[in-house]
Amino acid sequence: MKKTLALVLCLMMVALCGLASATTVGVIQLVQHPALDAATQGFIDALKEEIPDVEVDSQNASGDSATCAQIANTFVSNDVDLILGNATPALQAAVAATADIPILGTSITDYASALSIDGIGQGTATGINVSGTTDLAPLDGQADIITELFPEAKTVGLLYCSAEPNSVYQIETIRGFLEAKGLETKDFAFADSNDVASVTQSAVGAVDVLYIPTDNTAASVTETIAGVVIPGNLPVIAGEEGIAQGCGVATLTISYYDLGVATGKQAAKILKGEVNVSELAIEAAPNFTKKYNAANAEALGITIPDGYEVIE
Repeated sequence: MKKTLALVLCLMMVALCGLASATTVGVIQLVQHPALDAATQGFIDALKEEIPDVEVDSQNASGDSATCAQIANTFVSNDVDLILGNATPALQAAVAATADIPILGTSITDYASALSIDGIGQGTATGINVSGTTDLAPLDGQADIITELFPEAKTVGLLYCSAEPNSVYQIETIRGFLEAKGLETKDFAFADSNDVASVTQSAVGAVDVLYIPTDNTAASVTETIAGVVIPGNLPVIAGEEGIAQGCGVATLTISYYDLGVATGKQAAKILKGEVNVSELAIEAAPNFTKKYNAANAEALGITIPDGYEVIE
């Protein structure tokens, strides 16, 4: 009996040690919508391919920054091995919660704004416990799409959430490209999803084209925006495919799944001890594609030239 009991206790200790050493990753996703969903799935798929027994706890904050903070603090309390912040508020919550656990970001447009660290971005390391991937598509290329599809346009409306630093960064950047083309720009900023409809309505009749950057709040309410711009005969050029699919006509976009895959590969390198997160350079999306929404283009009577793929 004593030998049997000793064997049982030994096996229990081995099992407990195995549980303690399991690799755990916490995912904070700001809100549910196609782009972020795809990035999370790509991250998990790539990570599990590299580390099959990794445990991933994926949590959605339903668009609430305070919930992002709660999730991040729980992950820190649970002593996870790595945290993924999917979208800027999720990344910021993780950074506020820990300076020790490696953190990766994905679906982040501008790391300098997100982390308040000047001089960092694609191809550079942060020097702290943060790295990741950026979803910033070439904004000059998006400006080119506007003039390519709407050569007679004179005024471009800029619709974005003023509470999202990444959106503000994109708006200020593309404004320069548009004005260099001789186009006038008008801002239509909303504070949150509650005033999207009224702000969008104010753009109808005031501008020729509406541009929406990669904006998490806008992405979560594309149906509301479409309910204004389609009846108002106002075409939208979007910063990413999810927004274009919901309310836009065209976009120069990335694959958010591929972006997540790239981030998952980064995570595997960190967890395997191959690289220190503070020295890991921020990576950009591998490819950019011109895409269009066939239904919205037809509804607005817009002919899309060759070189664009249909959004499925």
